[in-house]
Amino acid sequence: MPVLEPSYKVPFLFKNGFVATVYSGLFRRVKGVVQERERMTLSDGDFLDLDWSFSKEKTNKLIILLHGLEGDGHRPYMLGAAKVFNTNGVDAVCVNFRGCSGEDNLKLRSYHSGATDDLNEVIQHIQANGKYSSMYLKGISLGANLILKYLGERDSVPKELKAAISVSVPCDLNGSSKELHKIKNLPYAIRFLKHLKGRLKTKMEKFPQAITAEAYNKIKTLKDFDEVYTSKVHGFKDALDYYQQCSGLQFIPNIKTPTLIINALNDSFLSPECFPVKEAKAQDNIYLEMPNHGGHVGFIDKKNIYYNERRALEFCSKF
Repeated sequence: MPVLEPSYKVPFLFKNGFVATVYSGLFRRVKGVVQERERMTLSDGDFLDLDWSFSKEKTNKLIILLHGLEGDGHRPYMLGAAKVFNTNGVDAVCVNFRGCSGEDNLKLRSYHSGATDDLNEVIQHIQANGKYSSMYLKGISLGANLILKYLGERDSVPKELKAAISVSVPCDLNGSSKELHKIKNLPYAIRFLKHLKGRLKTKMEKFPQAITAEAYNKIKTLKDFDEVYTSKVHGFKDALDYYQQCSGLQFIPNIKTPTLIINALNDSFLSPECFPVKEAKAQDNIYLEMPNHGGHVGFIDKKNIYYNERRALEFCSKF
């Protein structure tokens, strides 16, 4: 499809991408979403926690929401989307990736940008109850990349899956990694690394033979973390191999499900390769919006409903 013209009009105070990103991550609050937690057992014996919220009216529609790096089902960008869909007749389920629901998962492995095996199990689990004839996917950042990979790596998806939305998606993981290691993103990189290393410490206590103290002490950057832990534990040769195999960009040409990608041009996490203009123009099922503003998941709009949330509802309503 041709690249779409975004209609996002950013409030003046949030034209700066850093301000929009930080405000949205640290200060936004979403009230009024009542969630019910379901623990789902995975095929390898591990678990995922699913946080459900429901429309007041009976519905056969469901939005499946996927969070970003070190996020969870209670983040404002998850609750905001759930609230918008719930108030418009669609149930929502916020998926907490392995170890992200407040309790460490059971296995040495965790979540990562390409762990579509877990996403596939979630979709099959929901399919099995037979309640929903129309399902939609919406992912943020890491979760958005997962969606592109999931949709494009297989020949077919469940017939119930009608549309998808990927927001602030680092679809070229190597390029995005390089951006995150630049001075402009140092505050984010430090914050992410602190959380990831803390999680890894817990893993080392449970699995003392898996990661040595010497290897752990070598982790100084996010790429080091992927080199020492993410790649090795999840079956990749090294960090670069992980980035190459899991980047959603390469899977876009094979996506058959209508998919909306919203990436802000002032998103400091994204490299030029993360704006798939060529791929969108060549693919009838890809709809690409590139607002000038919005930072990383910072599409602040009126009444605490973010632009990407409104657009996701509009997009899903067509299918």
